[in-house]
Amino acid sequence: MIYYITGGERSGKSSFAQKLAEKLSDTPYYLATARIWDNDFQKRVDRHVSDRDERWTTIEEEKQLSSVIPKNGVVVIDCVTLWLTNYYVDTQYDVQKSLELAKVEIEKLKKLEATLIIISNEIGMGIHADTEIGRKFTELQGWTNQHLAKIADKATFMVSGLPLELKK
Repeated sequence: MIYYITGGERSGKSSFAQKLAEKLSDTPYYLATARIWDNDFQKRVDRHVSDRDERWTTIEEEKQLSSVIPKNGVVVIDCVTLWLTNYYVDTQYDVQKSLELAKVEIEKLKKLEATLIIISNEIGMGIHADTEIGRKFTELQGWTNQHLAKIADKATFMVSGLPLELKK
């Protein structure tokens, strides 16, 4: 089963995903995809960690997500944007190569015997990026989000802390 949860920054995606995971399992997993870029980002990660109690097991993986997901586990993947950033930076900002690599990994995720709760961001709804790299990343994110929404069993859009069901 794949749950896809998307929305803007601070829309309530993570807390919604965590509550869903806790309803589905007594021992959920949190798969962190982020690279720690600076002290400010470390503080953000620390806040997310403090939101989870002892029931949770944290897994860290930057790109090959399918390789670390436990069989029959309930796993929150947080988040697609940071995961894509890792591909985008590592491919020297090549949108097509990044999208290709992401789609290969998504196909692997589809085949797993696990419940996945995938969190993403709708970055294309915000301010228009003022750099070419930013605009291209927004395109990459949008195409990846469309692909994830298509393959997901359920899709939810978070707005101001409220879930809107897109796909039941």
